[in-house]
This record gives sequence, C-alpha cells and structure tokens, in this order.
Amino acid sequence: MRFVAGADEAGRGCLAGPLVAAAVVFDLDRIGPGEVRALGALNDSKQQSPESRAGLFPVILRAAARIAIVSRCARGIDARGLHNTNLSALRDALAKVACDGCICLSDGFPVASLGCEQRAVIGGDAKSAAIAAASVIAKETRDRYMRRADAAHPGWEFAQHVGYSTPEHRDAIERLGVSPLHRLSFQSAAYQQLSF
Repeated sequence: MRFVAGADEAGRGCLAGPLVAAAVVFDLDRIGPGEVRALGALNDSKQQSPESRAGLFPVILRAAARIAIVSRCARGIDARGLHNTNLSALRDALAKVACDGCICLSDGFPVASLGCEQRAVIGGDAKSAAIAAASVIAKETRDRYMRRADAAHPGWEFAQHVGYSTPEHRDAIERLGVSPLHRLSFQSAAYQQLSF
C-alpha cells in the first residue's frame, strides 16, 4: 500500500463555531527519513499544546501528498444534527483526497462508501500518523478561524476558548446571550437561562 489517508474533526463538542474536518494523504513512497523525524511528534491534537500544533502545521503541509479541509457552520449543524454533520464532513474530506490504491482511515466513526478501502480506527489519532495529521490540521484551522472571529463578535472571548464550554464562555452567554456562531441545537446548561 502506497497511499494512506486519514480524517479527523475538530469542534464537535463546542458550543460555538464550525465543525472542521480534515483529511491528509501520505505517499509512503515519497516520505523520507527527514519527514518521518519531523512527523514523529504527531499525536492527538487535543493532547498537544497550541504551540506544538502550530509548529506541526507547516510540517504536515510539506509532507502530505494531499490535504482537504471541510467546514460546517453552526446553522448547518443545527439543521442536520451533530452526528450526521460530522459523518458528512469526514466523508467529504476523504472523498477530496482519496486516490487509486489508497486506504482511507477515519478516527472512530465509519463513513459512507468512498469506493476505496476504508477503516474506522478507534483512538485513531494515537494510532495513525495520517489521522493524527488530520487532527492537527482540523484543530489548527478551526482555532485560527475562532481567533479571527473574536474581532467580529466581541465579548464572547472566542480567541481564548475557541467555542468550547468554559466557565468564561458560559458567563459571557449569560451576560450577552448567543452570537450568530453559537449552536442552538445543543442541550447545554449554558443556554438554560436563555429563551430562543
């Protein structure tokens, strides 16, 4: 097998912001010892510091044969449901990078048929370099978006918590209500005092 594609998402458990899925293909015939060493720090993006993810991002861009990023907005998540949105985004990202002779790996969830061999790998971001790379690309892309969105939506402090349910984020929702980036379909204690 020459090509290995991995897909993962970021932002599934957030109160605000998009769900971002990424897929990364490594061409095993073209990755040399230097790339292997540089990619040795890959792991689940949630286990890495922001600085480590930021450092790995350009390394992955250079080493990958193909990369795809798919984003789904809060209103789309509300309309289709989180799980369906997640599976669709993972599938779309893999479909953009899959090639002949490629095995497609997804973190945890099986995706609909892509016309090539595929496997769902439980804990895949700790077991597959391609999935771990996709995890870093998805998380870094999403975090950068949320830091930029902070300026357009002041007060919710998106640059600090990037949409996750933190005490500061919940306090901001209590003070300000929800922004256009908030997912209204979530059953979160942060929303209990609000009426939609």
